[in-house]
Amino acid sequence: MLILKPSCECCDVDLPPEAENAMICTYECTFCSDCVNDKLKGVCPNCGGNFVSRPIRPAHMLAKHPASTARVFNPSGCEEAA
Repeated sequence: MLILKPSCECCDVDLPPEAENAMICTYECTFCSDCVNDKLKGVCPNCGGNFVSRPIRPAHMLAKHPASTARVFNPSGCEEAA
């Protein structure tokens, strides 16, 4: 089951479970679409993989399987790709 991290690892913007701009890699590294497109050029700085849109967990399932509250913020790994 996806963790649904609450924020972008680059800019720390909030990414609630219903966020349509949340992107994840195969390891669930989580970034906003602005950072993925503008800074990372579609490549995860942690694993080198690509990104896909994070699925939205239906609201009625969040009570049973809540999103994570643990924020990951690592701006040093998010320098703009050349």
